[in-house]
Amino acid sequence: MINQPDNLRRSATRRPRSRPAAPVPPPGGDAAIAASAAFAPIGETTYRRVRSDILFGRLVPGQKLTLDRMRDAYGSAVGTLREVFNALASEGLVSAEGARGFAVAAISPDNLKEIADVRLLLECDALRRSFENGDVEWEARVVAAHHKLASVERRVAEGDRSGEETFRQYDREFHNALVSACGSRLRLEMHQDIYDKYLRYLMLASVFRGPAVAREHRELLACALARDWRGAQRITTTHVDDCVRQMLAGKWWLG
Repeated sequence: MINQPDNLRRSATRRPRSRPAAPVPPPGGDAAIAASAAFAPIGETTYRRVRSDILFGRLVPGQKLTLDRMRDAYGSAVGTLREVFNALASEGLVSAEGARGFAVAAISPDNLKEIADVRLLLECDALRRSFENGDVEWEARVVAAHHKLASVERRVAEGDRSGEETFRQYDREFHNALVSACGSRLRLEMHQDIYDKYLRYLMLASVFRGPAVAREHRELLACALARDWRGAQRITTTHVDDCVRQMLAGKWWLG
């Protein structure tokens, strides 16, 4: 029999620690964000919440992110918030104003058009790669994502705007699923980053193009199952260009 050191024998009989209970989703935050951050460090949890609040328009463009007030709202230390805001500034979602502190990044028509152009550049390339590489698991992801999207899309089309945030989340999941088999983590990360910036404009403008957008989503699903990446690129270009045109024509910029 092999003799074990005392410290190894003690650790082998020590009972494992129980995990802490998952936190209750924060007021105004996304349940998905809270659930995924259940065991994340406090800085990462705060980062996800603040980022989500910016993307979904709960923190509006130009809003001052006063450290004392944000500390109370997010339950984080001032030092943690400063690190979070600096990280979001590097993503272009927060502006650092030197001694004046931080503010939510401003918006502009030119910025929207540039974001849309970059989204199309990345997404059209990723669509081709994904359609060529996708397997049956990829097809299943696309079909499942479209099913979720279509169920909410019908309610929004009928005038129920209470589920708009869920609709935008499912919209993002569907477009991400379409490119998810492109085979490049870097492309997916870049696409996710630019799509989130585009999503922010969608939420602020609160646009919905009715039957046209639902039809384009169905057509994109059909193209995916047929592996018709050229058709998907054409539909995606129309999908984005028409939406940008409607956003630019709205009066929400003046709010």
